[in-house]
Amino acid sequence: MKKSGKKPWSGKLTKRRVIIGAAAVIALIAVVSRMTGGSRETAGDPAQEQKTAVVQRQDITSTLSASGSLEAKDSYNITSLVEGEVLTADFEEGDQVTEGQVLYQIDSSSMQSQLTSAQNSLQRAQDNLADAQADYSEAQAKFSGNTYKSTRSGYIRTLYIHVGDRVSGQTTVADVYNDKVMKLKVPFLSGDAAAIAPGTQCAVTLTDTGETITGTVTSVSNMDETITGGRIVRYVHVEVENPGGLTTSHMAVVTVGDLTCVEEGTFEPSVETTMTAEDLDSTVEIESLLVSEGDYVTEGTPLFTMTARSAERMMRSYESSLDSAEQQVESAQNSIETTQDNYDNYTITAPISGQVITKNVNAGETITRDSNAEATLAVIYDLSALTFEMSIDEMDIQSVEVGQKVQVAADAFEGQTFTGTVTNVSISGSYSNGVTNYPVTVTLDDAGDLIPGMNVTGTILLDQVSDVLAIPADSLMRGNRVYVKDASAAEEPGVPAGFRSMEVETGLISDEYVEIRSGLSEGDEVYVDESSRDSGFTMMMPMGGPPGGMGGGPRR
Repeated sequence: MKKSGKKPWSGKLTKRRVIIGAAAVIALIAVVSRMTGGSRETAGDPAQEQKTAVVQRQDITSTLSASGSLEAKDSYNITSLVEGEVLTADFEEGDQVTEGQVLYQIDSSSMQSQLTSAQNSLQRAQDNLADAQADYSEAQAKFSGNTYKSTRSGYIRTLYIHVGDRVSGQTTVADVYNDKVMKLKVPFLSGDAAAIAPGTQCAVTLTDTGETITGTVTSVSNMDETITGGRIVRYVHVEVENPGGLTTSHMAVVTVGDLTCVEEGTFEPSVETTMTAEDLDSTVEIESLLVSEGDYVTEGTPLFTMTARSAERMMRSYESSLDSAEQQVESAQNSIETTQDNYDNYTITAPISGQVITKNVNAGETITRDSNAEATLAVIYDLSALTFEMSIDEMDIQSVEVGQKVQVAADAFEGQTFTGTVTNVSISGSYSNGVTNYPVTVTLDDAGDLIPGMNVTGTILLDQVSDVLAIPADSLMRGNRVYVKDASAAEEPGVPAGFRSMEVETGLISDEYVEIRSGLSEGDEVYVDESSRDSGFTMMMPMGGPPGGMGGGPRR
């Protein structure tokens, strides 16, 4: 398609252009100097037609242009990580969907049992961890100060341990008895016993002295038993505070309200047992004893100290159990997270908000992961903005920055101009034909009626200057020199007759014009080398070498 008299540009070609301010137009003055002879005049040669331009103030704008194809701001191909029957697919092509909206629901019954099993495993692991934490805390309290503490209250009748002994959970520590509280068991008729409740106060009458003391019913048997005389009874258990002097040789009768036992009972100590080191889960060594035979101890009274080494070893076993339980919980949590993720894969939601472009799978169809099956379930475009890529070569990429404005022309809307902004400059280039090109992303500010797939050409504004001295780019020779018209100038090698060579300081350089910062004055007339333009060469950057002549004219 013809584009305003300009050559079309391919998508991989960048070219600098110049935009001239409407208020400042270069006045090219053609000076025709017709001499006898057929060649262009150099030093000592007849002259032919020479073109010149007047140094004049104007605006210069430097740009980069490249073509590309419009794309949606974001697009997403909906795929499935699982197999199964599609239960629901409540959307159609052309629908607007929002991020997170459910698109497909796939039958997940096969995963439900796995999820339940993982949840149960996590619960068991958490229960085990709670037990391990409780055991560790209890051990810290029980064995504080590296001591082992009594698990009974009473007098130590016999002590079986000694300094240096190695003690474990099965080791017998002491025989303990407690007669500060005495207990007895007496039979009541079965019907009477059923009316007695634990905790009831009762009268206990000593058989030999007739003295009565107060006791408390601790329990009542539910089992009927037959005693002498064929009487059916149930035994009632009673405890009394020993007023002093009660021994296992004393007997008593118990009365509860109006009910009296049918036989007397014999007192026993409330505690008479063999105490073992049942709290120890590992073997420890006794460093010192803290009690002696005949001492009265209560539950929690320190009995002996352990060596520091054996105590540390024992506590490490609790720590190890705690660490193991924590690892099991972590493993179970990872397992349930993985299972939950797999389960969640059966519900496919929209990853972005946008328009459904294609829908390939409908409700009732079965999704398989066979390589021959349709891989994409649906496609969504985010049409809130359109973008395209400009391919910029390595010589120009340093001039492009995020935020630069871009003028955009579309093939489908000839004569219209759109605006865009550089939103990304990639450093991942591609090498082709000896040149590395870099993709530059442009986002349109307002897409209007443009749609994805349309071909556009973007022009990036690189730099601009206003009201500066300028000359045509074809007037700049090597070494930043120009040939200024001067009829009195002495002949110079390679310089056309009637001109003198002048070095200048340049500023902004575009395809067609060069900013002159010093060396020339407004109104100076400079030589224009049309040979470079005729050969298709648009601009030669200053090389720093001396000017030379060839073929009757200057070269750059």
